[in-house]
Amino acid sequence: MNIQNIMDTITATLTTLGLKILGAIAVWIIGRWLIGVAVRLVSAALTKQKVDPTLLRYIGNIVSVALNIVLVVAILGYFGVETTSFAALVAAMGIAIGAAWGGLLANFAAGAFLVTLRPFKVGDYIKAGGVEGTVMEIGLFGTAINSPDNVLNIVGNNKIFSDTIQNFSTNPYRRVDRTAQLAHGVNVHDAIKRLKESLARIPNVSTTPAPDVEVIDFTPLGPVLAVRPYTHTNHYWQVYFDTNKAITDTFGAAAYPVPEAHYHINRG
Repeated sequence: MNIQNIMDTITATLTTLGLKILGAIAVWIIGRWLIGVAVRLVSAALTKQKVDPTLLRYIGNIVSVALNIVLVVAILGYFGVETTSFAALVAAMGIAIGAAWGGLLANFAAGAFLVTLRPFKVGDYIKAGGVEGTVMEIGLFGTAINSPDNVLNIVGNNKIFSDTIQNFSTNPYRRVDRTAQLAHGVNVHDAIKRLKESLARIPNVSTTPAPDVEVIDFTPLGPVLAVRPYTHTNHYWQVYFDTNKAITDTFGAAAYPVPEAHYHINRG
């Protein structure tokens, strides 16, 4: 075989390989676009069926991952790789990875339980896995929670499922807990009456149940009032801060003295 034949063979081989690579790139780009279309169509169909957003996003993630795996297998098949052998290899790798990454599979299983048992849904304000905030998405392995300071936190599903979950959005209202220190000599009943009137004027404070104002403790400074208005979770912090202002303004308008500790010193 002369040099020319060798060069022709190499050129033909490289040309064929190059065309296959270009074809694979084209298949990848088109495939990814089609996967995006398919996920959007599935989401649209489920939305029309009024499927809960939590389940909707979870199913969307599963469909996307599954179709991407099919796309990779199809590209390998295009290059002549035996897909049956590849599937067996993937299964073997899955077992090995599953043994090594038990936590990852635990997160996946916990995610399925979170979607099925529904201790919370997308949009709920919760405290779970050491994070407090609004649920943005329940993913395959982790849940996205946006904290009140606008920081996105990704928490492993297994950590959430194995820990205590507080859902502040389930009940129609929640209680705001504040305290107000009174000075010695202040008429407690007058202070309670004034505070209840002030709390009733705060926007978004529930009338049923009505705000609670009662004596909860005694300190060297004087009696301590528990100030407890009720409101929906969406208005919690607004009512919290307005309650603090109401306590300050009410006691100031009543000209109550500043709380001071009184001690009796026996010199005898």
